[in-house]
Amino acid sequence: MVAGAAGLMRVFLIAGELSGDKLGAALMAGLKTLVPDVTFDGVGGPSMQAEGLVSRFPMNELSLMGIAEVLPKYFHLKRRIAETAQAVIDTAPDVLITIDSPDFCLRVAKLVKQQSDIRTVHYVAPSVWAWRPGRAAKMARVIDHVLALLPFEPPYMEAAGMACDFVGHPVVSEPVASAAEVSAFRTAHGLGEAPVLLVLPGSRRGEVTRLAPVFGEALQRIMAVRPDLRPVLPAAGPVAALVRELTAGWADRPLILDGADPAEKRAAFGAAGVAMAASGTVALELAAAATPMVMAYDFSWLTWQMAKYMVKLDTANLVNLVSETRVVPEYLGPACQPGPIADHVLNLLADPQAQHAAMALTMQRLGQGGEAPGLRAARAVLRGLGQAGQ
Repeated sequence: MVAGAAGLMRVFLIAGELSGDKLGAALMAGLKTLVPDVTFDGVGGPSMQAEGLVSRFPMNELSLMGIAEVLPKYFHLKRRIAETAQAVIDTAPDVLITIDSPDFCLRVAKLVKQQSDIRTVHYVAPSVWAWRPGRAAKMARVIDHVLALLPFEPPYMEAAGMACDFVGHPVVSEPVASAAEVSAFRTAHGLGEAPVLLVLPGSRRGEVTRLAPVFGEALQRIMAVRPDLRPVLPAAGPVAALVRELTAGWADRPLILDGADPAEKRAAFGAAGVAMAASGTVALELAAAATPMVMAYDFSWLTWQMAKYMVKLDTANLVNLVSETRVVPEYLGPACQPGPIADHVLNLLADPQAQHAAMALTMQRLGQGGEAPGLRAARAVLRGLGQAGQ
C-alpha cells in the first residue's frame, strides 16, 4: 500500500511503559494535526488510548526492567512479540512506530522486516553513547528511521546507516505549575509555607520495591535534622497501591498523591525545594520545574554486575549529560544507601542554587521555546514516508 493512499494513513504504534506512552500520545496528536485522515493500531497506555488507540493488550505487561525481572516473564513476552509482529504484518500499516522498550520493540520489528517491507520508525535512540555501541548497527538491520530525544544522538544513528532526526524532548512542551497553582496545592493539603521534599521512588514495581526501604530510611534521617520539612510522594498510577503498602511502615509518612492527576503532580514539583528521586526521565521533569535533585537507583545483583562492566559513562543523569556538567549527585547500585543520600539532600536544602544553571541549559538544549516535539516527530515521520503536510 502506498502511504496515504485514498487519503487514509494507517499507523501501528507500540509503547511499553509510561514515558513511551506519553511520547506516543504526543506523536499521535501531531499526526492528527498534519494528516486529515489517520487511524491508529497497536499497544499503548492511557495517554495513547486518549488519542484514539485501542490497545491490543495491557501495556503494563511490557513495563519490566532488569534481567531478574524479565526472566520469569520470558515465554509470555516471547508470545506477545510473535502475536504483535503478526498483527503488524496482517494489517499492513503505512508505518510501524516502536517507542523505546527496545528489548520488545526491536524484536517485533525484526519479525516484521523478515516478512514485509513495512517502514519501521523507532522513537527514542538507544543510548549507544553510554553502553553497547554495537546496538546501533544491529538496530539498523530492522529500523529505517530513528526519532531522537537528545541533540547529540543523530550522528551515532546515521553512522550506523539509519536516518535520524532530533525532534526534541517532550518535557519542554509540558506545562509547569504557575505560582497560583502551587499556592492552591499548598492550601489544599495544609502545607502552609513549609519546605517540601519530593520523594519519587519510580514508576515500575521492581524499582519501587527496591527503593522504598532506602528512601524510607533516608527520609527518617533527613527529618531528624529538618523536622520542618513536609515530604510529598506523587505515586505513579500503576504502582500507587504498592507505594501505599510499602510506605505504611515508614517512621515519617509522606503525603501520597494520586498519580492520576497530572496537574497536582506538577504543583507538587513546583512547590518542592528538593527531590529524592529514582534515576530516570523524572530528572528532566524536575529540571523543568527547577527543582534540585538527588538521584538514586538500585538493581538486582545480576543486573548491576553486568551494568558496571558495560556502561561507558560516569553518569546516568540526563541533566548531567545534556548540560555537560556533573552537578546532580547519583547513588547507583551498591552506593544506593540511605546515609549518603540523606546527607546530600540536606546539603541541597542548604544550597539549592547549585543545579539551577545546569537545569536551565538542559531545557534550552532539549528544544524549549521551539515547536512541540510531538509535532516535530510527526513531521519527521511524514518526511520519511514522502508525504505532504510537513
